[in-house]
Amino acid sequence: MSTAVSAPRKISPYFLAALMIVLLFGLVSLYLGLNALFSDNPTVQQNSSLFLSTGLVLLAISTYWLYQTRRRMLRLATPEMQPLSSTLQCQKCGFKNVREFKRGDFVFKQTDEACPRDSDKMVISAIFREVKEKEKAKEMGYG
Repeated sequence: MSTAVSAPRKISPYFLAALMIVLLFGLVSLYLGLNALFSDNPTVQQNSSLFLSTGLVLLAISTYWLYQTRRRMLRLATPEMQPLSSTLQCQKCGFKNVREFKRGDFVFKQTDEACPRDSDKMVISAIFREVKEKEKAKEMGYG
């Protein structure tokens, strides 16, 4: 049995370049704002608030981009495990019972659980993974 494993997604080099440019502009603006703030020239000091606010906003934007990208990468790397279920069936009367999958379960395995109708041992007839509603909507084209 082989399962197809998708390669982890990498961050686009264009996105990284844009992020670094925004980060660089933010740092340069902060540097120019601090130089203007401590300058002796009063007209240059008036521009310091503009440079400082621009630098802080650009640093906040680049930090937010980096945080969101990291969150998205972690979410893609660790998909949620959906619960497995086993269907138990009585061979005599056909009674079916669905229970949580237990380690070691396989199809046609005789279990120690007794049928509630005739007390005969039950056999595992199916093992399945429950699909969440969100994924069903995506498959049908609603999501």
